[in-house]
Amino acid sequence: MTDSSTDLPFPLTEGRDKGYDRAAVDAFLARARAAFEEQSDDVDAEQVRAAAFPLVRGGYRVASVDAALARVEDAFAARERDQAVRADGAGAWVARVREDAQVVLDRLQRPAGERFDRVGLLRFGYARSEVDLVADRIVAYLSHGDPLSVEQVRQTAFRMTRDGYREEQVDAVLDAVIEVMLAVR
Repeated sequence: MTDSSTDLPFPLTEGRDKGYDRAAVDAFLARARAAFEEQSDDVDAEQVRAAAFPLVRGGYRVASVDAALARVEDAFAARERDQAVRADGAGAWVARVREDAQVVLDRLQRPAGERFDRVGLLRFGYARSEVDLVADRIVAYLSHGDPLSVEQVRQTAFRMTRDGYREEQVDAVLDAVIEVMLAVR
């Protein structure tokens, strides 16, 4: 008799720990693989980055799936970069990436505490001081080439506080930073 858990693509959580729903992860990764192999536009790097799965007991371990998704996103980003360079030339690609980087830089160079909309005193948003520290690191990376990895940006997490920054705006800028970083790899 064989242990079916050894045939699984990711380790499972145990006990009360929750992990990503196995069926949802398997379906998304199958769709992503098919899109990549068929050179289809059904899935792209942005969709991989935004993928979210329900948390359930006995699911796949989050860290393992997230690491795999990072590799899948990297592969899609490289393919998209190669396609854009073939279609429009390297000069156009570089110009677009510079433009995207400048938009991010303009946003993050705003004064601390004013970089994003705030949610208000009665609602919770990302802790402004923590977001501002990460923003300063990104500005140093984009302006001066200070060390910062895609993984560090991907793994950024913030505490929730009253009167914090609006989550959606911060997340959108972090996604744009990742796009720029993957574009110049």
